[in-house]
Amino acid sequence: MTQIQDIAKARFVAETVHKRDIFSETISGHLEGHPDFPVVLRKLDGVPLYARPIAWFLARKEIRGLAAVQGIEGCPILIRADKTGLLRSWTSGTPLHLAKPSDPAWYRDARRLLREMRRAGVTHNDIAKPQNWLMTPEGRAAVIDFQLASTHRRRGALFRTMAREDLRHMLKQKRAYAPHLLTPCEHRMLTQKALPTRLWMATGKRAYNFITRRLMNWSDGEGTEDRSLRDGPALRAALLGHEQVTEIAICTYALPAKGVGLYVFAECDLSASALAKLAPAPKPELIQPVAALPRHADGSPRMDALTLIATNRLDELEQMMAHEPGLAEGLRPIIAARLNLTDRVLRA
Repeated sequence: MTQIQDIAKARFVAETVHKRDIFSETISGHLEGHPDFPVVLRKLDGVPLYARPIAWFLARKEIRGLAAVQGIEGCPILIRADKTGLLRSWTSGTPLHLAKPSDPAWYRDARRLLREMRRAGVTHNDIAKPQNWLMTPEGRAAVIDFQLASTHRRRGALFRTMAREDLRHMLKQKRAYAPHLLTPCEHRMLTQKALPTRLWMATGKRAYNFITRRLMNWSDGEGTEDRSLRDGPALRAALLGHEQVTEIAICTYALPAKGVGLYVFAECDLSASALAKLAPAPKPELIQPVAALPRHADGSPRMDALTLIATNRLDELEQMMAHEPGLAEGLRPIIAARLNLTDRVLRA
């Protein structure tokens, strides 16, 4: 902790923008003079005026939560909070939906982590998302994103209910990735949602979805038509008709209010605005010019990598580049200039 206090005032050096929404921008980097200590900034000074009260309400919850769990292995370290935003340590690890742990030791450690958080009077309240659980390089459990965390002075009925829901949501991860490890007691617990959860699902979640998806441009983009099949042929013909465009790749990504957007990567020296003028109606939502598309040995575009970029799935991209080092050099400039910074995914 003394080391953290010594470097806390150092200037933040940004490296990668991971996510941007109406409430914050999440950027990883390091502190000047300490390149071996990775950190994450939840940047708030660029939030629109109308969203700042909610953004800072969430930030204060995160600050209180992180302050309360300091010293618990598997929780981020709060470095500082100021008018720019909230700075915390980077937690190395693989998100659960990629790690898919089947080792009982990981789930025991996850229980240990929740138990220590409970002793500190903290409930996370957002660990139903597998992205908020990590498997560290040592095979331990870690949690991130304390925006919705609650700190409790009293260990009353509400606290016990929220702590139980944290445990139940952890068991949902166990059911998804290691169902054979579930005990009969855990099976029963998974079927018994707390009363506040049932009320939230029946009432509050509907209002939440309306506000976030309709008014604040969040979306999961469920079950929509594949626009690449409908609009792709005309778009491809129009763009490749220009002599400077040598190849294009068309991907889909989640749009607000359950829509699907088209994300076009165009191999050319033209600007995005020039490409947009060439595109026929209905025009793609995003067009990114690139110097060179990543390709397979047969010369076809690497749609697997480009789809991950279009949908802003950085964790999977890092895994891909770790397995294919030769691919990384060409992908990194495309990733750095990517146009979709949301964390929403398309679901069939």
